[in-house]
Amino acid sequence: MPDQETYVSFPDDELETTTGEYELSERQALRRVPGLSTELTDVTEVEYRQLRLERVVLVGVWTEGSQADAENSLTELAALAETAGSQVLEGLIQRRNRPDPATYIGRGKVDDLGSVVVSAGADTVICDGELSPSQLRNLEQRTKVKVVDRTALILDIFAQHAKSKEGRAQVELAQLEYLLPRLRGWGETLSRQTGGSGRGGGAGGGVGVRGPGETKLETDRRRIRHRIARLRREIKAMRTVRETKRARRTRNAIPAVAIAGYTNAGKSSLLNRLTGAGVLVEDALFATLDPTTRRASTPDGRVYTLSDTVGFVRHLPHQIVEAFRSTLEEVAEADLVVHVVDGAHPDPQEQVRAVREVLSEVGADRLPELLVVNKTDAADEETLLQLKRLWPDAVFVSAHSGRGIDELREAIERRLPRPAVEVRVVLPYDRGDLVARLHRQGEVLSTAHLPEGTMLHVRVNEALAAELVPFGDPAEAVHTVR
Repeated sequence: MPDQETYVSFPDDELETTTGEYELSERQALRRVPGLSTELTDVTEVEYRQLRLERVVLVGVWTEGSQADAENSLTELAALAETAGSQVLEGLIQRRNRPDPATYIGRGKVDDLGSVVVSAGADTVICDGELSPSQLRNLEQRTKVKVVDRTALILDIFAQHAKSKEGRAQVELAQLEYLLPRLRGWGETLSRQTGGSGRGGGAGGGVGVRGPGETKLETDRRRIRHRIARLRREIKAMRTVRETKRARRTRNAIPAVAIAGYTNAGKSSLLNRLTGAGVLVEDALFATLDPTTRRASTPDGRVYTLSDTVGFVRHLPHQIVEAFRSTLEEVAEADLVVHVVDGAHPDPQEQVRAVREVLSEVGADRLPELLVVNKTDAADEETLLQLKRLWPDAVFVSAHSGRGIDELREAIERRLPRPAVEVRVVLPYDRGDLVARLHRQGEVLSTAHLPEGTMLHVRVNEALAAELVPFGDPAEAVHTVR
């Protein structure tokens, strides 16, 4: 989601892989450190602060699938919590047919959870699911600590890592849409609400509870709705700019390749390897949110773009999908999707399922897909053999060591769309600009130098073929299947 797209190309002999050291250094420059207490001993002072690493207990409800699936989901929740800056103390899983509508884990188990929170010294409970407002309120009342769900945790990580203007607007929109139904009034029973007509006595009134006619809760909701409307207008305007840029690339017949995949599967590392983009690389979930577009070229001179996209995760919050829809549509408009899978992950098949589910929501499931299994240097041989039998057409690479990158580059180039019209032309020697344009936008099949000019046998798009009519025989134009 860059404010301005930048295309950078590097000669092969000058290609240097970077990992966004400056941005990574900036992100790590201010981090919360566990074990350093800054709590004031006298709570009667004017200001009382708690600046510490949150100590969390994880809770999951196992409703379907195997026990390994439930444990993998909780392990991923732990990684999300650590990425957000928390310290995970305990993890609990309960087997139920469905989450309890009142307390998520059942009233009896809430007491057990409270005991674990006290014994572990935790100050936060994170649930592996999206909680309703009533579930959230009931759990906090029973455990006496802050309770957040998986959706709020992911939104918090997005808020920390979004850097571009569009990215920050999309994250704020998702956060406000999540917050709106979960606003809480002042006191247990919204006692500041006015009774009767709202400006005087009447039923429900009393000393100290008559107000100006609008509660603080209603005011907050109104302000949030206004802010949501404003953010949607801003994102819509940014979407228009993005569509204009995409239309320009389409007009110039530049094929687009989108790198998609599970979070922390190594998408940014692959982009760095293929183009020297210098995108931040960090072993953390959702380390990069702002898509980066870089230019690359094939050995025969065809130019195409490679775009890194936001990572996916199982149960990706629908607020994120909706807020980032304009960005995810970049994937839907691509000519090829490079689907990156973490080969060292305990359940790579679940990764592929989760990514394809999100791609189908934005209409990208109809596009050609190249499956790429990354991190082969960290995976065991037995796992790699199983994955090769499962996905025989996949490309196995290691962005860290560079193994398989050449094979990946060749596989991408083979799957790029070829221009639709094949023509033979003779261009005068003073039209070197047109020769360069054919190399850049078309596919040059053969070249010969004649006394009257350069003879080229090329494949080009229909618009460029029309411009070449004065330089060749239109009867020689052959339409090929794209």
